[in-house]
Amino acid sequence: MPTQAALEEGHYRKDSTSTRYPVLGAVSFSHMLNDMMQSLIVAIYPLLKADFALDFVQIGLITLTFQMMASVLQPVVGHVTDRCFLPYSLPFGMAFTCSGLLLMAMAPSFALLLLAVGLIGTGSSIFHPESSRVTRMAAGGRPGFAQSIFMVGGHLGTAIGPLLAAWIVIPSGRGNVAWFAMAALLAFMVLLQVGRWYATNRSGRGRSHLKTPSWPLPSPGRVRLALLILLVLVFSKFFYLASIKSYYTFYLIETFGMSVGTSEIFLFLFMLSSAIGVIVGGPLGDRFGRKWVICFSIFGVTPFTLLLPHANLYWTVILSVPIGVIIASALPAVIVYAQELVPSRLGMISGLFYGLAFGMGGIGAAVLGHVADLRGVDFVYRLCAFLPLPGVFALYLPGLHSRAA
Repeated sequence: MPTQAALEEGHYRKDSTSTRYPVLGAVSFSHMLNDMMQSLIVAIYPLLKADFALDFVQIGLITLTFQMMASVLQPVVGHVTDRCFLPYSLPFGMAFTCSGLLLMAMAPSFALLLLAVGLIGTGSSIFHPESSRVTRMAAGGRPGFAQSIFMVGGHLGTAIGPLLAAWIVIPSGRGNVAWFAMAALLAFMVLLQVGRWYATNRSGRGRSHLKTPSWPLPSPGRVRLALLILLVLVFSKFFYLASIKSYYTFYLIETFGMSVGTSEIFLFLFMLSSAIGVIVGGPLGDRFGRKWVICFSIFGVTPFTLLLPHANLYWTVILSVPIGVIIASALPAVIVYAQELVPSRLGMISGLFYGLAFGMGGIGAAVLGHVADLRGVDFVYRLCAFLPLPGVFALYLPGLHSRAA
């Protein structure tokens, strides 16, 4: 009896499998709802800061709790599901997110607030590796495009969250977070249908869609080196993104005297730009090669990040758009490139890289929060301007002897 990993090893044949657009749409829609709910944590930071009299270190600790729960568990979930067939794990994970939102709405203490964000992080740790696997199954030979469809849902949800927080939660108080549990219930119902497709695809027709890679993989040593380089890229990108997502509103408020509601709109603009980058990056990776998309995202974004801390309000808003687009364009390419390096461990690799992304964001938020308390938010942005530079090591990534190498 073949293992789940063996069944899913390799790449999908273009001539025998068409892209399953309804499945990709359902997973992307669920991703949008999932990340919309998660983004509420960051979006209501000013409200939480006032409710619990928090300093920036405690703000960073909230993000760290959420991100570490998500990051540490994701590779474990992926490892388990590589070996055990659990098609209904996706709706199961959504139950954790729902319970975390309800607890966040009424938590009376900082400790229970941390528990609430931990539950939301646990839901994320189940959702991301398994939904990435389903995305790969439904790709039909277009893994970069499929990963873009999946990831853009998350970016749109992350962008919508601050707007909904500004309109629904911030004016009326933290208790209104409970209304977003309805989104969790909707995602639960959609993911039940995805689970049914997953079960049918795996047990029958889906097995014939798979084959071993059509080109030789690099040697084990080069695979390990490539994975290490990709991990460095994830570190630099998500550490920088943590400075935007966690402290952009504070930066705008403190530097330019902007109101909380207006700053949330500009945070939405950055998140929307990131979503556009994800849409563009996956198909470009399928067509021109993932390595070159990754390299462009590094060298293309660096001039803008170096200029951002020295810009006035107008140019800060303008610069945030290309930064969001370019830095996010490599995200689907990184995930698919890693999956192609280790095609027999889709769940573990997806969990590792999504988990590391969450972890780097959490560590970045905590470290940068401490720096912000000591030196100010403005200093954080001057320091983070150099974070994309370690990505130069992407030039040493090996080719995979295919168009999408």
